[in-house]
Amino acid sequence: MATPPTRKEISGVVLNSETYVCVFFAYTSLFFLHPTALILRRIKMSEEKKQQLIKPFYAEETEQVLAEVQTTEDGLTKSEAQKRLESYGPNELEEGEKKSMVVRFFEQFKDLMIIVLLAAAIISAVVSHEVVDSIIILAVVIINAVMGVVQESKAEQAIEALREMSTPNANVLRDGHVSTIKSTELVPGDIVMLEAGDVVPADLRLFEVASLKIEEAALTGESVPVEKEMIVIDGTDVGIGDRVNMAYSNSNVTYGRGKGIVVNTGMNTEVGKIAGMLAQADETETPLKTNLNQLGKFLTLAIIVIAVVMFVVGIVFNGTSWVDMLLTSISLAVAAIPEGLPAIVTIILALGTQVMAKRNSVIRKLPAVETLGSTDIIASDKTGTLTLNQMTVEKLYVDNQQFDANNEVPIDSMAMKVMNYANDTKISQEGDLIGDPTETALVQFGLDNQFDVREKVAKEPRVAELPFDSDRKLMSTLHEEQDGKILVAVKGAPDVLLNRTTQILLNGQVVPMTEKEKQDILTNNKDMAQQALRVLGMAYKYVDHVPAELESEVIETDLIFAGLVGMIDPERAEAAEAVRIAKEAGVRPIMITGDHKDTAEAIAARLGIITKGDDAAVLTGAQLNEMSDEEFAQKVEHYSVYARVSPEHKVRIVKAWQKEGKVVAMTGDGVNDAPALKQADIGIGMGITGTEVSKGASDMVLADDNFATIVVAVEEGRKVFSNIQKSVQYLLAANLGEVLTLFIATLLGWDTLLPIHLLWINLVTDTFPAIALGMEPAEKDLMSHKPRGRSSNLFSGGVFSSIIYQGILEAATVLFVYWSAIQWPVHTVYAEIHSDALTMAFATLGLMQLFHAFNVKSIHQSLFTVGAFRNKAFNWAILLSFALMMVIIIVPGLNDIFRVAHLDLYQWGIVIGSSFAIIPIVEIVKFFQRASMKNKD
Repeated sequence: MATPPTRKEISGVVLNSETYVCVFFAYTSLFFLHPTALILRRIKMSEEKKQQLIKPFYAEETEQVLAEVQTTEDGLTKSEAQKRLESYGPNELEEGEKKSMVVRFFEQFKDLMIIVLLAAAIISAVVSHEVVDSIIILAVVIINAVMGVVQESKAEQAIEALREMSTPNANVLRDGHVSTIKSTELVPGDIVMLEAGDVVPADLRLFEVASLKIEEAALTGESVPVEKEMIVIDGTDVGIGDRVNMAYSNSNVTYGRGKGIVVNTGMNTEVGKIAGMLAQADETETPLKTNLNQLGKFLTLAIIVIAVVMFVVGIVFNGTSWVDMLLTSISLAVAAIPEGLPAIVTIILALGTQVMAKRNSVIRKLPAVETLGSTDIIASDKTGTLTLNQMTVEKLYVDNQQFDANNEVPIDSMAMKVMNYANDTKISQEGDLIGDPTETALVQFGLDNQFDVREKVAKEPRVAELPFDSDRKLMSTLHEEQDGKILVAVKGAPDVLLNRTTQILLNGQVVPMTEKEKQDILTNNKDMAQQALRVLGMAYKYVDHVPAELESEVIETDLIFAGLVGMIDPERAEAAEAVRIAKEAGVRPIMITGDHKDTAEAIAARLGIITKGDDAAVLTGAQLNEMSDEEFAQKVEHYSVYARVSPEHKVRIVKAWQKEGKVVAMTGDGVNDAPALKQADIGIGMGITGTEVSKGASDMVLADDNFATIVVAVEEGRKVFSNIQKSVQYLLAANLGEVLTLFIATLLGWDTLLPIHLLWINLVTDTFPAIALGMEPAEKDLMSHKPRGRSSNLFSGGVFSSIIYQGILEAATVLFVYWSAIQWPVHTVYAEIHSDALTMAFATLGLMQLFHAFNVKSIHQSLFTVGAFRNKAFNWAILLSFALMMVIIIVPGLNDIFRVAHLDLYQWGIVIGSSFAIIPIVEIVKFFQRASMKNKD
């Protein structure tokens, strides 16, 4: 036998001379990193293996496929299979390169803000000898890095989960005999036997089927099992769901049996391609990370400019030595850096994850909490996410009238009897229904209407059957009733069934079928189909005995029409309300599914994603293939529903929206969703029905698979970002106040604050209130605003202007208190006057920041509207910080360490009055801001 083709040939990859040059250098560089045997096995290919397949396997006759993979219908010999196993490698997914914990830890230090903090810590320790300050900064940075590693998603889990999905065994023909082998030992050219209950072990081109149905929902998103057929499919760009002569790895056989030729294994299977896409997908930078990077760059530039200006001014205008000015400039730079910000942001995000976990949203990546709040688009998979992933009877047509399935159906209805008798569903001891989803839906409908098929069949057992066949599109079972007559129960395609009926059951009477009645049946069949229902017809007849020959021409003729039944995978009850709320919040829901266009359009209309009949908002995968990226980018906003799409399409859709500047959340539960989940700004997996692959690729997992939970998560995400903004505003306004105080005091030649004072204020007043602000309840109008989107940042929405004027206000107040203490002293000795002024400036700055924390509870809303004391954690944080500020001034001994003096009641009155003044001043500014915004509206 000739040497088999390589995996690259079978996948249809062109191997030209340039490719081989790249391959040579790639494998040469890898030689020292991998075992020699592995390298030699992978570069083993001959010149005769360079041909490219012109057609995909589904477009070729069986004989062509057999010839191309060099096998026969009797399978391979064991020796040939072993050779191919050595050439192709095991039928498993390759494991991606893992990052060690050490590498992940050091990757946390790539952030610009972290680099600035590290530089400040080193300079502070080496130049200004502020060792305590350096230790605090380093501790914050290390804690932040550790938390990042702990919360970081394990990208390798997605690949590992895919590897574990492979079925352990496969039935193959080897040496002309059926053998059971491990699925990892399969090679192209093997002949695999399939039957109900099997997991397809590799990608197969089917060449023999008997009522074979395969459920491919995890791969295609289509909820109904695909009926496989022995036909050649025209075209070279046919979607996976339409390749009815193929069986794909990790899909499930639900009905019938078949044989197939293994054409792709391992990473060349459709599942393998998805694994490759996962490995190659770029990690999307979250809006929060972008914002923090922008903040870091801004602060770095501002700090350098201020420090340089201060250094020059001190030397040129004040005559201060360059050493002293260098130390002063470094102290100012350290004061300007909000060293606690990274840790505070991390803590706020962590608190958000705890709240969301209680509301069934499990966060796998910390930034995902905030990213949800900026979401513009929710691209949702249909099956199992917006729908129940469970076929359900919804409509019935009996006695010339159509009605909803929730109406009571008589237990002795012949339609009920036929749909349960002509049915291969098995019921386990635990009551679980096992079988084709369409048939299990019919049995469940019977059980819901007190028709227990087990009890009925026990009295009227099945004595013969004519299995479903894709050519006849019918299934018949024969049952012996207690009077000895044989009931023939037939169900199948309505149009086929009507051609075999001569009578109809109306109001309990069997009468001849008229042309009008036949047209009424066809009209109702069309009406149900337009509602995206899967419609089956039911008919029956009685015979005296079981025919000697079980043939369709004998059994399935002269039938009595009993009715129609319409089924659908229904939408979740809460999904429509969730869609409505999302739209009100400015978030656009997008449905992406592998189902047919009509089904997708009907479900989307029922959910409110599109209006009924708006088929212009629906795009199929085939139509998308005809568009260039540029054309699609121009039209992407026109479409809200995508049908019959592949994994590549999903990624392309997500990327198109991202190019429009939108923040995209992608929900999904299947293997096919994993690449798009990873590509999206936030991937949302399903905790109950989701595959381990989709969970591993997600940023967030819904514990209840409830689409409505996403809306709750969006609200929590908006609250988290709002609270982070409050913390940023509070910290930067405080730091700006400190910087301006030092800067202006230096220009004036005043000695207002010592480095130890700044360190204590930053430690006491920054940390606890900033964290507590992260626990503020959501403001009432939070979900009435449009998403802030990708273009916004931590300074948007009036935060930047608030930081500026509030920082100036703090600095002006502190300088005024210091100046007044010098101008109107209590003591007469200069040393005591200076000590009092220094202490009053220190106390004013610290207390004013605590009072200002109340202002920051809302950027524009009044403190009296949001509630000053409703956040208990905030109340305790303010009290603790106030106590720590007071203790070093009041307690003897501590005041000497911090170089502060005791103040009398008069001085305390000035300090407290000046500090509290920031609340009414900011309230007045907010009032005019609200009035201005109202006039603009």
